Amino acid sequence: MDTNQINEIVKKVVKEVMAQSEGAQAGASMPIPPQSLAAYIDHTLLKSDASIEEVEKTCEEARQHRFASVCVNPSYIRFVAEQLKGSGVIPCCVVGFPFGTQTPAAKKSETLDAVKNGAKEVDMVINVGAIKSRDWPLVKRDVEAVVEAAKGKAGVKVILETCLLTDEEIVKACTVSKLAGADFVKTSTGYSKGGATAEVVALMRKVVGPDMGVKASGGVRTYEDAVTMINAGANRLGASAGIAIVAGPKGDGSESCVACGACSATCPTGNCGIVKSSY
Repeated sequence: MDTNQINEIVKKVVKEVMAQSEGAQAGASMPIPPQSLAAYIDHTLLKSDASIEEVEKTCEEARQHRFASVCVNPSYIRFVAEQLKGSGVIPCCVVGFPFGTQTPAAKKSETLDAVKNGAKEVDMVINVGAIKSRDWPLVKRDVEAVVEAAKGKAGVKVILETCLLTDEEIVKACTVSKLAGADFVKTSTGYSKGGATAEVVALMRKVVGPDMGVKASGGVRTYEDAVTMINAGANRLGASAGIAIVAGPKGDGSESCVACGACSATCPTGNCGIVKSSY
């Protein structure tokens, strides 16, 4: 596919999606049972000073709550894959993180190493500078390099860093990511100036349609945040606050329960929404 063909496809999609988005609002929020949210969550630990003990604890939490995946930096992916073996939780790692400025060849090499070490999903950071330069063939090669390296072994999510992009650039980046064969588009690294918004998630879902994943990440910290993003169109959430999310809505009192065993049906203080059968 040459430059002119890519540009024509991108131009067509941009025109269609931007026309549909005029005056559009994110969908109305529908309640979701807190326990159902675990299957959406990539339980994330990406800080540079994370210790092996913290990674191990993150894996334990993911197994306990049955989160979708544990997402870590590449140096820990072998350990995480071993920790999660047989649990049903997916070992995931980032590539080209957090700036996405590596060459396609470097990202391919990093992906091959991650897959070799047990990664079953890879979250790559797109080349934002290439987007800003309108070099769509380079953007496509960038994503394709990772997709090819992961093919048949790991799913690929493309982090767009949407806080740095215009709506039109988001539409174009989603379109090129889909053309390149990625499995998901993802809003953010969590290390730039902004994270996911419902409006951006809804826009991304409009572009990629129902057959490609949309991951909301960056600032998803509460039950309410999670429900908002899912109702906007996300089918995966990147969060380090997964436990707080599955604990349920704020103010329901459940955070006060210490499982004291004093209740017979409900909390005698009236402060907690937890019933005895829950513990």
